[in-house]
Order: sequence, then structure tokens, then C-alpha cells
Amino acid sequence: MAEDHTEEARRVSDALDQVEEIADPVERAVAISEVLKDYETRAPKLRDLRREAVLAMRADGVSYRKIAAKLGVSLGTVQNIERGHGSGWGTKSRSKETQDG
Repeated sequence: MAEDHTEEARRVSDALDQVEEIADPVERAVAISEVLKDYETRAPKLRDLRREAVLAMRADGVSYRKIAAKLGVSLGTVQNIERGHGSGWGTKSRSKETQDG
């Protein structure tokens, strides 16, 4: 069953590879814009779904290390997911003024 989902993720990755290989630069840019717009709307939902899975495993007593192994991520990433910090990929970084305080 997990292998089926891995295959689904692989198909998404393959589709993104095909977008990168579009010969015409303008058509490629249009396709990339569509992908990025779609990602912007889907990313929060995907992060929430992943967090729900981590929280459910933690509620079942599964260790951080086992969750990390199941998800193929680092221990720190699992802890960040649990706290709701996500992966950081695709999230907006704070401006320099905000960082400097």
C-alpha cells in the first residue's frame, strides 16, 4: 500500500520533470507559473495532512525515530512537523527587518 503512494508521488515528480523539459521557454514559463500557483494553494493542505499523520502516530505511541524512518525524513523534521512548523520549503522567509527585530 505504501508503495502505491510512493508511485503516485513519483508520477507527480515525473510530471514536474516534463514541465522543466518543455522546449519553448515561454510555454515552459507558463506551465511553471501554473504549477507554482497550484502548489501555493495545495501546500498548506498537504502540510496539514502530513502533520495529522504524525500526530496520530505520536498518539499511538510511535517514537520520533520510527516516524522519521517511515516518512523518510530526519528526526528534527518530524519534531518540526509535530509543532506545525512544516518543512520550510515553499514558505515565505521573514524579511531582514523582521529578523533583525
